[in-house]
Amino acid sequence: MVGLFKNPKRKMRKLVDDGDYEGALELGHSLEKEKKYQHDEQLLFIIGSVYYILGDADNSLKYLDKSLEINSYDTEALLLKANVHMHLKEKETAIDCCRKILVIDEENWQVKDLLSDLENS
Repeated sequence: MVGLFKNPKRKMRKLVDDGDYEGALELGHSLEKEKKYQHDEQLLFIIGSVYYILGDADNSLKYLDKSLEINSYDTEALLLKANVHMHLKEKETAIDCCRKILVIDEENWQVKDLLSDLENS
């Protein structure tokens, strides 16, 4: 259990795994205020993911965009962003996210399938 307290992002993931999304957001927002975590793309991605789970697309995109400003090659963040845009019925933006992923990882079959479905729908 000591590892959870030494690594607050691990604790956030544990809260998410346990279904305590509000607790994860509370911890995430408190960490976000600390200088050490202000530019931590993993923290921003986790917060964006929690907002996605909660159905808050606007806040999810806000945090995913912050994460991608720090690491534009994060295919996991790009894929989640594509899913948010699909949820919002923003097909062209979702397609753009998929294309960015394929520039980074041209063999990503999951994204190839998703892109094909989007382009053919």
